Amino acid sequence: MRTLIIGAGATGGYFGARLAQAGHDVALLVRPARADTLRRRGLRLTGLGEPDERVEPRLLTAAELADTPGPDPYDLILLTVKATGLARAVEDFAPAVGPDTVILPVLNGLAHLDLLTERFGAHRVWGGVAKIITTLNDDGDIVRLAPFATLDLGPIDGTDPDRARRTAALLDAVPGVQATASAGVLGDMWGKWSFIVTVSSVNILGRGNVGEVVAVPGGDALGPAVFAEAAAVAAASGHALSQEVRDLAVGMATQADSPLTTSLYRDMTAGLPSEAEHLFGDLVDRARALGVPTPLLDLATLQLRVQEARLGKG
Repeated sequence: MRTLIIGAGATGGYFGARLAQAGHDVALLVRPARADTLRRRGLRLTGLGEPDERVEPRLLTAAELADTPGPDPYDLILLTVKATGLARAVEDFAPAVGPDTVILPVLNGLAHLDLLTERFGAHRVWGGVAKIITTLNDDGDIVRLAPFATLDLGPIDGTDPDRARRTAALLDAVPGVQATASAGVLGDMWGKWSFIVTVSSVNILGRGNVGEVVAVPGGDALGPAVFAEAAAVAAASGHALSQEVRDLAVGMATQADSPLTTSLYRDMTAGLPSEAEHLFGDLVDRARALGVPTPLLDLATLQLRVQEARLGKG
């Protein structure tokens, strides 16, 4: 299976490193500056008290991919960029897409599926949920913060479940990766989306990490209330969330002394562009169309939009 991973950040870099270590035919499509760093230092994994690992996967830039005469299409394209970089990434990897290519995005939310299916067709686009806690340090190395790295995947149009099972089996055989073929991948995506907006809303509306919000009177009620709104939108969309999903989201959003903040909140407080519209704007738009009231999510979305407007004027 020829695999092209779009991005070599904390998520794409980890999966790319593990596939390369296992001997897979894998390449990483990266920006020129990132390619220079990786060619000089290698792709490095660190953290969890384990010995550092250095991997030298095959790297491609968009120009190199476009200039390759008659490139063989890839079997799997694992898309790991943020929503803010999605449109450019699509143009970059388009030359690698062939008749039988599967595009597997692991972005949060659902809005990206519309763009990808419109461009490449629903038969080529799968849904995916990656659960991995990694970050990049100042040197661009991938720091593992938790021992798990899971990937749930499946076709969004319900076709070719056998290929999904074969693909998951190949990825699951890679040390350091747990992959599962999901018959309800859209429901899985709704579950992760609801989790992210719940914790992000606690951060945004409470102006602090989870522990700081929970520590003040009434703070422990915020997470459950936000999750209830997100779950109502999911249910109205035909994807009722399980008790397991609720327990995880509410538990993480009400944990005392937790330093947890989401990357969206960290981008917001750092004055950086965020996935505000992809994660919050799209969700509240769906809620309005379905007639589901979401006052807390609306307020969090408003705050994010004010911040984005400030950036646009900067």
